Amino acid sequence: MARASDDPSDLSEYELDALHSVELGLEWLRRAHGNLIEFHHATGHAMDHLNDAEPVLRACGYDGLADRLRTDLLPRGAVDGRWTYDLLETFEADLLADMQAFERRAREEIADGDSHVAERRQERAWRRRAERDE
Repeated sequence: MARASDDPSDLSEYELDALHSVELGLEWLRRAHGNLIEFHHATGHAMDHLNDAEPVLRACGYDGLADRLRTDLLPRGAVDGRWTYDLLETFEADLLADMQAFERRAREEIADGDSHVAERRQERAWRRRAERDE
């Protein structure tokens, strides 16, 4: 459905709610992306420490533990054999990219590309209220 006016304030409450929900959904996916980056970095730091432990374990005579680290644990990946960079890249290329494109399309179709229309409407209302109270 095309917007009836060039003024974003002319959006219906349903259009406003729909667009706002899409924008918030994308914002939460961006948060998830940040958490996935944090997971990637934290896992990498943990693996670096474990890699550092391998020669020390060997020097202490714990060759079996050192071998298990080197052969089984360090190379295996974080989830189903996939390393965290792979999970991150897949998330970015698939779900995040698709949702960013969907959000752009929704903004184009509903609000001629304008973003944060609900917040802009709220900002205008609060400023008008403040001006009346002066």
